[in-house]
Amino acid sequence: MSKPVLVIWLQNPDPYLQAIEREGLTDRVEVFTLSPEQQPDQELFERMEALIAWKVPEPLIEQMPKLRWIQTLSVAVDSWLGRKDMRDDIVLTCARGVHDVQMPESIIGSLLYITRGFDVLLDQQKQHVWNRRPPQPLYGKTLGILGLGTVGQAVARKLQPFGMRIIGTKNSPQQLPGIDQVYGPGETDTVLEQSDFVLLQLPVTPQTENLMTMDRFRRMKPSAYLLNFARGQIIVDDDLIEALNTNVIKGAVLDVFRQEPLPADHPFWDVPGLKVLPHIGGMHPERDKIVAELFIRNLQAYLNGEPQTAVVDFSVGY
Repeated sequence: MSKPVLVIWLQNPDPYLQAIEREGLTDRVEVFTLSPEQQPDQELFERMEALIAWKVPEPLIEQMPKLRWIQTLSVAVDSWLGRKDMRDDIVLTCARGVHDVQMPESIIGSLLYITRGFDVLLDQQKQHVWNRRPPQPLYGKTLGILGLGTVGQAVARKLQPFGMRIIGTKNSPQQLPGIDQVYGPGETDTVLEQSDFVLLQLPVTPQTENLMTMDRFRRMKPSAYLLNFARGQIIVDDDLIEALNTNVIKGAVLDVFRQEPLPADHPFWDVPGLKVLPHIGGMHPERDKIVAELFIRNLQAYLNGEPQTAVVDFSVGY
């Protein structure tokens, strides 16, 4: 009986190959590796059942009749779901859960950067100026998280010792540990109105794309900050620029953008109160090893005919 064919279409396949060997699966699956610049030959196209890749040129999936499972290395899957060649008989698993350490740390670091005024202190050091001012505490402030998924809930857990009030939205509102109040998406404005900091952790769907408009910024407190560690398409760029230039909100930290790398002539670079991060929120020096752990669980489940982890629901978009 022939073994299922798995293609690892990545620049660095080693962590995934090592995981397969470590778990004793080399005899149960036939593995081929390709760099992103390479393209499978027609025979491999016709044989592959499983694929792990960041992305695949469109419309190559049409040439993979036996393909039944794709493991992507990203959490966001809008680029996969938007493909014309994606089939509903293919199971798509994402990297949901692999950012639960580094992403919350990046978000909490951003909150501390804002409230401690580290940018001002660095400028003072350059000018040899000693100017003491009390930093703003996080204690007692309200963080509103739009999108209480795995990362949003991890942020809430790690902020508990800071004494912040945590509220947010979730598609299916239910009480969650460490969250003071969970609202449905229809109550987004209620969250905005109460929050000192608004954190975006939403996937891109028809309901969330361009969610943050000028009307929504006006719902926020004039002293509030927006933090986007989700997807750039959630924000209407021109509206955010206007909101910051006219003091509708106080500031923003953006780690994701509609176009990446952010062009050197983009106005975001020079907007008062806006901090630009080069999409580092989810980066980890051993990210491939973390994703490989998820991948190997999904590979074992696939080979055993069992349910897989982080399966994408095509009907909701994540």
